[in-house]
Amino acid sequence: MTVSSYGADLTLAGRLADAADKITTARFRALDLDVSSKPDRTPVTDADTAVEDAIRTVLAAERPGDAVAGEERGGAAAAPGRVWVLDPIDGTKNFLRGAPVWATLIALVEDGTPVVGLVSAPLLGRRWWASAGGGAFVRDDAGEHRLSVSGVRTLADAYASTTDLGSWTEYHSREAYLAFTDACWETRAFGDFWQHCLVAEGALDVAAEPIVNSWDVAAAQVLVTEAGGRFTDLTGAERFDGGSALSTNGHVHDAALALLRVR
Repeated sequence: MTVSSYGADLTLAGRLADAADKITTARFRALDLDVSSKPDRTPVTDADTAVEDAIRTVLAAERPGDAVAGEERGGAAAAPGRVWVLDPIDGTKNFLRGAPVWATLIALVEDGTPVVGLVSAPLLGRRWWASAGGGAFVRDDAGEHRLSVSGVRTLADAYASTTDLGSWTEYHSREAYLAFTDACWETRAFGDFWQHCLVAEGALDVAAEPIVNSWDVAAAQVLVTEAGGRFTDLTGAERFDGGSALSTNGHVHDAALALLRVR
């Protein structure tokens, strides 16, 4: 693994993910799983809050000068200084329905820029991580290896992933979505963290989301860019807190933006 100036933070992120995985795997498909709804009607389980609380406890002890922002307990993700940005379970709907596609997302944001990102999906047997200047990596059944985005050059040859059509209609543009998907070679809806990780791996060429929160994509931004790709919101701004997300191999980014921007 390439060593960057954020090596100690990346090591800590790995320990935080280990602690999270112990909680999530123990609660996955638990018959007594407690499920409630947040004000936006999205679900939250007792595992979500337990993971975030456990991570915050460790960070308070080991990085007392750093701020923390998380999906369940709040905080400002783009505040000045160092902020750990947490999504305890990304893919909570999958988690509570017994589908194995969910992950804990951990990012370190420094003065508004993600510099460390880690995604741990224990039921998929995969963990992805990256740090600024240190490259992007994955550990799976084949071991640990460095990530690199694909070399596909045109949308006509691009393998794309998005979220459901209803989200595009409600939060962005049905017409832009249809223009984008029609322009691509093949489109799937892997959704959530996985599609951005697959862009970093080179398995996908582009992933787009019409609505996201900061904790959904802070880790994805550093992962995709360190793998050689591009990450922006749907206006083209290189930010994780713009409310939308587009990750690509870089080659097809401008073409995707041209179709997805709302005029």
